[in-house]
Amino acid sequence: MLQYGAFTILVNKTDKGKRLDVVIASYLSDCSRSFAANLINDHKIQVGGQNKKPGYRVRAGDQIRGQIPAPQPLDFKPEPIGIDILYQDDHLIVINKAPGLVVHPAPGHYSGTLVNALLYHCPDLEGIGGKLRPGIVHRLDKDTSGALVVAKTASAHEHLAKQFKTRNIHKKYLVLVFGEFDSNKGTIILSIGRHPIDRKRMSTRSRKRREAETQWQVRERFQGVTLLELNLKTGRTHQIRVHCAAINHPVVGDPVYCPHKLLKNITKNFSSIPPAIADALQSVKRQMLHAWRLGFTHPQNGQKVVFEAPLPKDMKELLNKLRGVT
Repeated sequence: MLQYGAFTILVNKTDKGKRLDVVIASYLSDCSRSFAANLINDHKIQVGGQNKKPGYRVRAGDQIRGQIPAPQPLDFKPEPIGIDILYQDDHLIVINKAPGLVVHPAPGHYSGTLVNALLYHCPDLEGIGGKLRPGIVHRLDKDTSGALVVAKTASAHEHLAKQFKTRNIHKKYLVLVFGEFDSNKGTIILSIGRHPIDRKRMSTRSRKRREAETQWQVRERFQGVTLLELNLKTGRTHQIRVHCAAINHPVVGDPVYCPHKLLKNITKNFSSIPPAIADALQSVKRQMLHAWRLGFTHPQNGQKVVFEAPLPKDMKELLNKLRGVT
């Protein structure tokens, strides 16, 4: 665990020429490079009594002095919100996020979030970025359910964040979409950016876009709808929802990318589907999208780990109706 307080490092010949933030991170237990860089930028670390930049190349004989402040508590309060914990140890926690649960406090959602719940369920959280908080390294939309990993220490947070950045995290989703497919699998490669008019939405027609790739394969076929298994090669905001809508197979229940007008056009072709099934599809309250499987390298022991999140009740019940199971 990261030790708080004053420290002194005398640079030897072995570390000559290395970046200042790298040297500090290597000497201090559980201190990430990014956290060291923040301390340097905040002038809490000096070399020979002078402020330097994180990229300063140290010299043999340099004396590095610094102070690691104790983490400051957040304004967010712990709340006894029930969460489905798939796995937990001293370094991270993996949960099966329920639909409707906001991940991180934001304007309009300062309480009742996953962070509030984690602050309650994980009293052993370490300071991350100078704050006593869980390390959110990825998110799921409010109405998307499924597996989500959260770091409990600064070093675990940096390790996991690097895996996401280098695309070494393996994410598979289950999604129910409108329409039927001629083939059993395929790939969607469409760049995604902010919608040019509605800034809360994403679009494949934005001027400033980033590459995005989604691999899909059919899991189950029904009349008018299909259950897909998706493998994300990139992690853009709303990627699955945008990609599915772009190929004219919007996610069932998606209020943003399958609005009511489009839904009416889709469901008017459901004449061959039993009325009860058609009604069930039209009455879905959220997008039928579930983060089913999550795999990564454990930041402490280097082992490959994979977690699967059971389907939420509403999605399971809808699938059973489509299968004719009562």
